[in-house]
Amino acid sequence: MRHDTPTPVDFWFDPTCPWAWMASRWLLDVARQRSLDVRWHLMSLTVLNEGRTGLPERWHRDLAVRMEPVRVCAAAEQTYGPQVLGGLYTELGTRFHLEQAPKEHATYAAALGAAGLDPALADAARTDVYDDAVRASHHDGIGRVGSDVGTPVIAVGDVAFFGPVVSPAPRGEAATRLWDGVLAVAATDGFFELKRTRTRRPILT
Repeated sequence: MRHDTPTPVDFWFDPTCPWAWMASRWLLDVARQRSLDVRWHLMSLTVLNEGRTGLPERWHRDLAVRMEPVRVCAAAEQTYGPQVLGGLYTELGTRFHLEQAPKEHATYAAALGAAGLDPALADAARTDVYDDAVRASHHDGIGRVGSDVGTPVIAVGDVAFFGPVVSPAPRGEAATRLWDGVLAVAATDGFFELKRTRTRRPILT
């Protein structure tokens, strides 16, 4: 019997971003239908916004908190290997985006435990020990698409793009139809942007 080799797809995410979360669930649905090998990587909205001036103080506080779960993911990756990121992302994202759990030590520890990882890695949230690893992964992803985008970044071979930003995440046949369209557009030589104003908030369920 012939078995097709899964297509490697690299996905850079910040676990606090609801738009990345929806895109990740869409991609997992496509992967179940199209034999994709999804490989997870970290990026950070905090790193992305470093050096921006004129942001309200609350934005700076929010960005500092957003760095915490990214650090926890980096600690898990450094401890266990990159293969644990997908499961940990699912556990963190479920808590953040579906259960509206706070971004705090107890939430990180619960997600780690549910993913079969050491809950003590939640201590990494308040240390900069893993920041170099976060930055290296972030710059690997953002370097493929440019700095005027956000999360997620998806790469299929030499084709990389930001997004898709879509709410709610399509499922089933609609999911694969969007996948085919996104790849066709992103692979077009000289194509850079297709955009319209958002008219709805994230629909997470």
